[in-house]
Amino acid sequence: QVQLVESGGGLVQTGGSLRLSCAASGSISNIYTMAWYRQAPGKERELVASITSTGDTSYADSVKGRFTISRDNAKKTMYLQMNSLKPEDTAVYSCTANVLTRVLVRRDYWGQGTQVTVSS
Repeated sequence: QVQLVESGGGLVQTGGSLRLSCAASGSISNIYTMAWYRQAPGKERELVASITSTGDTSYADSVKGRFTISRDNAKKTMYLQMNSLKPEDTAVYSCTANVLTRVLVRRDYWGQGTQVTVSS
């Protein structure tokens, strides 16, 4: 079994910063691509940023230059540094990871999500 646990969400004013973390644990042999998604009320879930196991990153246009995704493979943890936050960044942020388990099953796992609210 594999678990992903997000932390770091909260309430922040426009222009502020938050750092989200996503820690993976359990029967893990390897973690491939990890990513952050977000979903605002009444909107579809959108990919915010992704990072491969070798550190290649990709960002949604709406967050380029403001958000930075990173990971610490030794700690099995991914981060999302969010700067210059805007009210439109308000959403539930969820992490996902493509994991090879110790019983050689490879699949995507999701965290439970963390709320980010940016006040104007």
